Amino acid sequence: MLSRILQLLLVVGLVTGTLWAAKDPFVGKWKVIPSKSKLNDEMKVEVAGANRYAITFGPGAVDTVVADGSDQPALQGTTLSVTVEGPNNWKVVRKKEGRTIVTGLWTLSGDGKSLNDEFTAYQPDGSTIKLHYVYERTAGSSGFTGTWDSASEELNSVIELEIQPYQGDGLSFNSSIYARNMKFDGHDCPDEGPDAAPGSASSGRRVSKRSLEITDKSKGKITETLRIELSPDLKTLTMSILPVGESKPKSILVFERE
Repeated sequence: MLSRILQLLLVVGLVTGTLWAAKDPFVGKWKVIPSKSKLNDEMKVEVAGANRYAITFGPGAVDTVVADGSDQPALQGTTLSVTVEGPNNWKVVRKKEGRTIVTGLWTLSGDGKSLNDEFTAYQPDGSTIKLHYVYERTAGSSGFTGTWDSASEELNSVIELEIQPYQGDGLSFNSSIYARNMKFDGHDCPDEGPDAAPGSASSGRRVSKRSLEITDKSKGKITETLRIELSPDLKTLTMSILPVGESKPKSILVFERE
């Protein structure tokens, strides 16, 4: 849940000098186009003891908590709480330094085959990002335990992205939900910062003047590939996420230049 949006904006650039960076067509301010964007997600819930669950929100991102409503140590310096509000209703809350950063209201369908998640991310400036996830069960038979796959997320919040040159041969990416400075030499670069997962790294290359490709790894294993492409008129930027072993993107974010 914490990693969903962060992964979508884990982008990198490879440029070749100060003059090139100053003219880099990726530089500028961008705003997401919700109607053209598609966000897929998969998560897994497993029993890990009495009223205790291991929840996988992404590659290598597993939190194990007791579902008693209390804040418990979780990934990347956060806490996670799971409150059972009914046989078909869970409330999942992630906090950092005491501040709520994510809330998920999970509701199972009557037949147990689908799960709705009203997902809200809370920004430091008081704004929110809301997503409505509808998951279909792909493994498991009852309750919240099982594997869930979603292909019907509705993006109804503004996501802005600013890209600027960074130290002559890199790019700086800043958004309302993610910030990162990248400088590349073709080798794996360990991810840094409070939101970086342990053992995560990225490498990137410039495919062409209008196309970037980056590879994400977790503990040495490739987890996904991101492709970032500009339209011929340089007014639209598209980010596509390809999981390992798949040729078609599961998630796509389309931005327009502001």
